[in-house]
Amino acid sequence: MAMIESSENGITILSIEGNLDADGTQAMEEKVIGLLENGETRLLFDFSGLDYINSSGLRVLVLAYQRLKKASGKVAICGIKDYIQEVFEVSGYDKIFPLYPNKVDALASM
Repeated sequence: MAMIESSENGITILSIEGNLDADGTQAMEEKVIGLLENGETRLLFDFSGLDYINSSGLRVLVLAYQRLKKASGKVAICGIKDYIQEVFEVSGYDKIFPLYPNKVDALASM
């Protein structure tokens, strides 16, 4: 897994590439917690390069959502592939997280 952090219009973007499995989840969780503790209130996960996500990866997204909701922040996901979107739909996560086809649309709505 590769993770690239960038910022645009005051929104922190985490671009995730490869497989978000047990190994990668720990790194992502540490990054997300660090960002939240530093006062970030708007996170965008760019999954256009993501090939796989397991339940521990989904757990990190929920953690970010719960903490940002308390802080009146926002979390969104963009660039999700069809087969990964099915995981979100089956689990009901598509009702929790705003899903956007690309980064431009996500940034415009945030």
